[in-house]
Amino acid sequence: MAVPKKKHSKSRKNKRRSTWTLTAPQVGHCPRCHGDRMSHQVCAHCGYYDGRAVIEVESEA
Repeated sequence: MAVPKKKHSKSRKNKRRSTWTLTAPQVGHCPRCHGDRMSHQVCAHCGYYDGRAVIEVESEA
């Protein structure tokens, strides 16, 4: 069984873990209603994707 010969320091451990960051999803705008939406997803505000209606969205009135 492999056992380390020497203890790794805290700085060495933290350098290795420094790239474990999370990134927020990229949010763009809908070209039709100018609301926020994620890339390659149907707009939740108007229901359009790639210039055509994909889902029907209830109005908030």
